[in-house]
Amino acid sequence: MAKGFKIETPKLPLTLEKANFQDIFYEEDPFLSECVIENTVIDNECIERLILSKVHFKNVRFIGVTFRKIDLTDVVFENCDLSNASFCEGLIHRVTFENCKLLGLNFAEANLGNVSFNNCIANLCDFSDSRLKQVVFYRSSLQSANYFECKFTKVLFDYCDLNDVDFSRTSLKGIDISTCRFERLNVTLESLKGCEVSSEQAVGFATLLGLIVRE
Repeated sequence: MAKGFKIETPKLPLTLEKANFQDIFYEEDPFLSECVIENTVIDNECIERLILSKVHFKNVRFIGVTFRKIDLTDVVFENCDLSNASFCEGLIHRVTFENCKLLGLNFAEANLGNVSFNNCIANLCDFSDSRLKQVVFYRSSLQSANYFECKFTKVLFDYCDLNDVDFSRTSLKGIDISTCRFERLNVTLESLKGCEVSSEQAVGFATLLGLIVRE
């Protein structure tokens, strides 16, 4: 999937014990490790510096949760709904979001490394002021997502819907968006330098520059 680079996938044990999210309240610090949480609703939790390691969430709905400065390592979210959740200022490493609904999820000022978003609906997500290294967005809808003033290192958008995405003050040098679709992007000419686009997209950008393209 990733072109020109590999990402590390979550390292989960072959067997995981079933757990309830409320188990964290029995720990001295908010921490869960080596477990699977499935078919449940996590409602209106506000926890700072939550640590999750080697956890698999399946069919979990998160409602009104705020996990500021969350630390996620080796975590899989599968068929989950994290709409309007907040992971701002989080550390997110070796994490996969698979077939998830992520409308308005807040990743502002977060650090993401070796993260994949596969077949997700992530419209209106906020990645502003974040650092993304070895991150892949694959066949996902990212309409109106915010990547304002981000730092990209080995990031790929593959067959995604990028309509109305905001890339203001974010360099797209070396970033491949050639397979993506969009009608409008909020982006500057300076940000576009070195971005990999399709010939059709290049014509569209030329039109934005006021050029007349003849067949």
